[in-house]
Amino acid sequence: MSAQNDYSFFQSVEKSFDKAAKFTKWDPGILEQIKACNSVYQMRFPVKRDNGSIEVIEAYRVQHSQHKSPCKGGIRFSDEVNQDEVMALASLMTYKCAIVNVPFGGAKGGIKINPHKYSVYELEKITRRYTSELVKKNFIGPGIDVPAPDYGTGEKEMAWIVDTYASLKPGDIDAAGCVTGKPITQGGVRGRKEATGMGVFFGIREVCNMPDVMAKQGLTTGVEGKTVVVQGLGNVGYHSAKFFRENGAKVIAIAEHNGAIYNLAGLNEEEVFQHKLKTGNVLNFPGATNFNKTTDALEFECDILIPAALENVINAGNAARVKAKIIGEAANGPCTPEADEIFAQKGILCVPDMYLNAGGVTVSYFEWLKNLSHVRYGRMEKRFTENMNTRILTQIEELSGKQVNETERKLIMHGADEHDLVHSGLEETMINATREIVEVWKSNPAIPDMRTAAYVSAINKVATSYAELGIFP
Repeated sequence: MSAQNDYSFFQSVEKSFDKAAKFTKWDPGILEQIKACNSVYQMRFPVKRDNGSIEVIEAYRVQHSQHKSPCKGGIRFSDEVNQDEVMALASLMTYKCAIVNVPFGGAKGGIKINPHKYSVYELEKITRRYTSELVKKNFIGPGIDVPAPDYGTGEKEMAWIVDTYASLKPGDIDAAGCVTGKPITQGGVRGRKEATGMGVFFGIREVCNMPDVMAKQGLTTGVEGKTVVVQGLGNVGYHSAKFFRENGAKVIAIAEHNGAIYNLAGLNEEEVFQHKLKTGNVLNFPGATNFNKTTDALEFECDILIPAALENVINAGNAARVKAKIIGEAANGPCTPEADEIFAQKGILCVPDMYLNAGGVTVSYFEWLKNLSHVRYGRMEKRFTENMNTRILTQIEELSGKQVNETERKLIMHGADEHDLVHSGLEETMINATREIVEVWKSNPAIPDMRTAAYVSAINKVATSYAELGIFP
């Protein structure tokens, strides 16, 4: 058996945790409490298929930590779902929320199905039954545990969840806050769909804007002109590619599970996505060259590699062949601990998933706050801001005798709407988190990599919460 398979995903997370814990001051007992999953709910329930047969569905919900309430974490539909994976993802959520200063504990859920093999009606029945099981055990609620979309789920499933919850909790005025990632019409927030990919961009951009960090990688400051390879053209990979391209980087390769392509002149993610919709994969995209193997894209020479699919795609077996100077982990756990060691030896900077893909939970936090406040962001101040900006601009033009052109006038007069405020809050969150992690890394030269620095930051914040609560005097 190869080295990378000697332990599970959860054990891999624990290994990274233990590696970082050595650089903290906390009592071993506190560290053990932080590391442990507090609650694991494994369930089985029957569902009647469209053909009349009965199928028993396996599902999970794990609450890793309640140092902050509620718990927060997505629900994935995949036939690869198992308890270990859900525990690992729940623990990563705890650390992720701590790093980006989102006041949630970590949680995760999963249903062991391939959603492509079920009709929409069957998926609705499964989702609603899963929700009712969570309600029975008090594993869901705006102040208890707030799910969100993950791999294999989206707005549709979240709408079913909130509707089921509200029907079982009549009169709960905050029922919409029981889940995030909902359609706008059901209490969702504008900007949620692109949030994770945008967060990946903001995080990498901030790293690229640090001259000393870029000098070590042999790169110039800023993202403009840098070559990017994106693995996975789902929601996260698509939007990551989009924001890098729109800000001057060049996306030279895109990989999917059933094919990969490259074009050194650059690829447009929307055009590739439309080609995928028509043909079923990205292969034979006009102007691009097919890779012999999909995994070859991970080893393609570039400045920035964005793995945005599933875990463990870069491991002891292929890490030595990775030629990227920066790896931005958009997926959960795409690189194993052995890969980290190889990256350290090669001088590759790996920007860790546990904060880099926190854009989703950050904007989910904004959505949750919106649901509790019962008012859309920008509704109270947008027109007031526009009116004030108009008056100020008019006064400046009268005093200066010069007129501002129409494009500049619109920009100056614009009052922030929900999209603007959500994107601004996400940008602020990712910039601050990046700076905090890099500061921890720089403050202790013995910390070997950015992932360990991120874990140190997370451990310190969670442990401080416990200490301030008086749980550990």
